[in-house]
Amino acid sequence: MTARRNFKKLVRERMERTGESYTTAARRLAGPVVTAAGQHRESVLVGHLLAATGRPLSEAMVCGLGGGIGFMYAVFEYDSVPHPLLTIVAQHHPQPWAPAVLDRLGVAYRQTNGTSAKAAVERLRAALDTGQPASCLVDRGRLPWQQPAPFSAAEPYTVAVTALTGDTVTVLDPPHGTRDLSLADFAAAWTSHRQGRHQLLTLADEPGRGVAEPSDLRPAVHDALRTTVAHLTGPVLGNSFDVNFGFSGMAKLAAEQRDTRTRKGWARRFGDPAGHGHAMRRLADCLEREYTAPGATRPLYADFLDEAAALLAAPAPAAAAPLFRESGQTWSALAAHAAGAASDDDLRAWCDHAADLVDAALTAEQAAIGHLTGV
Repeated sequence: MTARRNFKKLVRERMERTGESYTTAARRLAGPVVTAAGQHRESVLVGHLLAATGRPLSEAMVCGLGGGIGFMYAVFEYDSVPHPLLTIVAQHHPQPWAPAVLDRLGVAYRQTNGTSAKAAVERLRAALDTGQPASCLVDRGRLPWQQPAPFSAAEPYTVAVTALTGDTVTVLDPPHGTRDLSLADFAAAWTSHRQGRHQLLTLADEPGRGVAEPSDLRPAVHDALRTTVAHLTGPVLGNSFDVNFGFSGMAKLAAEQRDTRTRKGWARRFGDPAGHGHAMRRLADCLEREYTAPGATRPLYADFLDEAAALLAAPAPAAAAPLFRESGQTWSALAAHAAGAASDDDLRAWCDHAADLVDAALTAEQAAIGHLTGV
């Protein structure tokens, strides 16, 4: 991708040269998002569990079976924090990833929570003795190779534990790879995650059960497609917070970026230096890294749709795939627009350009969902 610190300058130069709008020039400069193995950490982790039982699936297929894409936009304010906190979740949300995939596949699993640290470690040892990895929720800020992060104890963060040898724990933590840490350090991270304390998930099937047949996948793919369509176009939670989800959440984001009248408008909400810096970092992170794959997970989901089209012998997923690649390119352009923002920018103009990019992504995705409705 174009060097982000120069992104705005290059966009304007292209606009002058080609006559393109900011949105078109930004998307063209961002370029297509190239999918590669290991981009979506939750799908990598679930895929690792499945492969251990002899059911290897592509990262794209696991991603799609987890619900693939979604959108949640919210801004939270706390007295203890000097600026509003921006959150965007671009992958399917809020159903936990592993249970969503496993339930659709009909793969039995065991999930336990709570109890003392000693009892939890004993359960972990017993699970690993079967030869299978285990999925655990941890406080990522307590992992020695991670940077401390605000509120990390309250955010779900999954790792796969692959071995417990003596007092050394081996974990898979994409994109950080496989790491070793002491049992004491792992137990501290496992205990510190407040809502999922000592959560442990293992597959109930014996290792080497066999590769999933295409006929087994078709019902799961159909169900996943229906869920993704429903949650982009309609209610997710069944309460007033649903306005923040799906296409409604995208429209709300664009509207608040353009808002010049109320305190919810971005120019006012994130106008001070601390708030501005936070919003730009978070916007880029949430569209490219945090709870997502690059391009807001859309390009990886497009790969899933290509697989689904072949599996189902249906043209609709194949027709939707390029539209999601287009929207993924637009979301990456928005991430670059944020990463290249400077504190002395004209924030009003920045917000207008950002909202135009959101609108472009929304339009492409509405067209894509039109193909998928009823599949």
